[in-house]
Amino acid sequence: MRNKARVTFLVLVGMSAYGQPGGPLTPQVAAARNATEKELESIAIVDRKVMVAMRDGKRMAADIYRPKDTAKKYPIIFVRTPYNFNFWDVKNGLPRDLTSELQAVKRGYAYVEMNERGHFFSEGEYDILGPPLTDGTDAISWMAAQPWSNGKVGTIGCSSTAEWQLGVAAQGNPAFAAMIPQGFGAGVGRVKPYYEQGNWYRGGAVQMLFAAWIYGEQNQVRPMFPPNTSQADLIAASRMFDLAPQMPPVDWSKALQHLPEMDIIKAVGGPKGVFADRMEVSTGGAMIRRTPNDPAWYRGGLWHDDQPINVPGFWFMSWYDVSVGPNLAAYNHVRKTAKPEIGNQQYAIIAPTLHCGYTRATENTVVGERSMGDARLDYSALTYGWFDHFLKGEDNHVLETMPKVKYFTMGMNKWQTSETWPPKGAQTMTLFLAGGGKANSLNGDGALAAASPSSDSPDGFTYDPMNPVTSYGGNVCCTGNAVTGGAFDQRKMEARADILVYTSEPLKEGTEVSGPIEATLYVSSDAKDTDFTVKLIDVDPDGTAYNLDETIQRMRYRDGYEKPLVWMEPGKVYKVTLQPMTTSNYFEAGHRIRIEVSSSNFPRFDRNLNTGGNNYDEAKGVVAHNAVHHSKQYPSQVTLSVVRKQGGTLASAMDPAGTPNLRLLHSESTQNRVKLEFFRRLSTGDLKSSLAPGQPGSLKARPDGTVLDGHHRISVLLERGEDIHRLPREIMEREP
Repeated sequence: MRNKARVTFLVLVGMSAYGQPGGPLTPQVAAARNATEKELESIAIVDRKVMVAMRDGKRMAADIYRPKDTAKKYPIIFVRTPYNFNFWDVKNGLPRDLTSELQAVKRGYAYVEMNERGHFFSEGEYDILGPPLTDGTDAISWMAAQPWSNGKVGTIGCSSTAEWQLGVAAQGNPAFAAMIPQGFGAGVGRVKPYYEQGNWYRGGAVQMLFAAWIYGEQNQVRPMFPPNTSQADLIAASRMFDLAPQMPPVDWSKALQHLPEMDIIKAVGGPKGVFADRMEVSTGGAMIRRTPNDPAWYRGGLWHDDQPINVPGFWFMSWYDVSVGPNLAAYNHVRKTAKPEIGNQQYAIIAPTLHCGYTRATENTVVGERSMGDARLDYSALTYGWFDHFLKGEDNHVLETMPKVKYFTMGMNKWQTSETWPPKGAQTMTLFLAGGGKANSLNGDGALAAASPSSDSPDGFTYDPMNPVTSYGGNVCCTGNAVTGGAFDQRKMEARADILVYTSEPLKEGTEVSGPIEATLYVSSDAKDTDFTVKLIDVDPDGTAYNLDETIQRMRYRDGYEKPLVWMEPGKVYKVTLQPMTTSNYFEAGHRIRIEVSSSNFPRFDRNLNTGGNNYDEAKGVVAHNAVHHSKQYPSQVTLSVVRKQGGTLASAMDPAGTPNLRLLHSESTQNRVKLEFFRRLSTGDLKSSLAPGQPGSLKARPDGTVLDGHHRISVLLERGEDIHRLPREIMEREP
């Protein structure tokens, strides 16, 4: 969804940019682009502006690149997108970057990219995810029937180039052989307990990112070439006209404040379209007017949990994306409901990055303000290994070497593996909200305790929708300059009296939290309807407070999204369980666990105007006086998934005599054998560093079993396949 500046084709070595650059290129970049186009023309049959007819007669524009050897048939990598893939950069007068296309052809694939209905050279009316779903399956059938095709099609892409894949996969086209959806949350409609409807909501509150994103996407009034224009003329014209809209710039930090909410795009001079207007598309448009279970959500391109998927899937997610919770729920649902052999062919990677930021990870990956260490993976090897197996039928043993789930644990800054999500061994740990009734701000008395207080001392605060809590960092994308995603020190926000702060005592031992985090609150308000927000935070001993995930609940939907609306009455206390948060974070010994509670997180989520009205068509709100209760009668709490694993630590790698666990040694991979021997030598003193303490390369063991080498955790390096053989030679065989 939405990442217009960078849309992944094949991820491979970096993000490919569909959107054409806005400024002049350096001579080096220009020369590289021309060289890539020249090489591509030398090895590929290039067929551009092919107009592929759908069942209703509308034609979608495609560019096709395939190897020149016509004696062979080729599997197809299919990239379908609402973004600009025009081969010619009309602003700079040279080809765009065609590296992904070149790589695919070199590896023996046909590469087909196609625009969704209603965008650029494709005909028809635009709606989010390019419905009808039949467009996707018609395109796949057309490709599989081509004389140069081996009949197998695989899909890949991030954001809007991924999100359509799920709904189309559920159509059961036999040629759809494998998929790699990345950052695909806006394609997930209902997967219980989430009713996000493609990230439009969380907990019934609207996620404001769509107002900013769809401003540049809804284009029912647009220039088009006559339908009888020849392919040759379209190719020639595409060197002059790429049909990309040039939207006037908008300061979204101000524009998103406009009320009523339904007029935000109108107020900045944007075009009419599916955001607020009723349109002649299958869903009817008018998205902002809908409720979380409106029938319109089930008529478009979204995938829902009643649609079986039986396509092998390699699912990419990230902790600071807008949608990791629903995405993991979708992954687990498909594993459980697909045919057994297909359910066993579902794999996942969860990176510590922002939306579609996988390949931008570096040796020191910084997300917001927090360093995640080395979060790189060889995505080229992963994605092509997957496609080679499922599209070419190669017996490359890729599934034998891949864990079902590879996830990055922040704080530990380490890639870990599991056969399930949450990881095997995860247990719940519940902390209860406590305090003397003055939890307001960082300076209040809010606490997280092992048990509920005996009596209730509610923490009250005032929520004024005209002065909402400002979003600071978070799990978000695509809001322009309104919100910067990632982990940021929340202390400056916690100076506000309308944020309740509950913090645990310092942890006595390191604690890995990997899995869902569920908050249940007992609340009251003098408003008919209001929101409650929760944010999970890791607090360093120096006080730095990094946000991990966040959630919200609109109280009118607290009983469910398929049930009648429920309202609040003054003086009554209501139980509300918010939609789960999700993370993988290692809280080191001495760190503290914190949650913030408030009633707004804007413009991450829209403001509840507290009136009980439609909200989207209102311009005035009322001030709400809200409270959180905590006692044995009202046990407000947060339940975390805590992993106390035996494997992968020094304790489990050793038997009581300090020698390697031979059962593990012989049953695990070469990588784990390296780890075991490394830990053995470290623990017995057979491995010493020749460097001074504190210098890069000096070794220090930690209680959790990870090992530091000054600047980088050895365990992180061991997780990276390209370093496995280097480490034993340079480190493990180093003599004292």
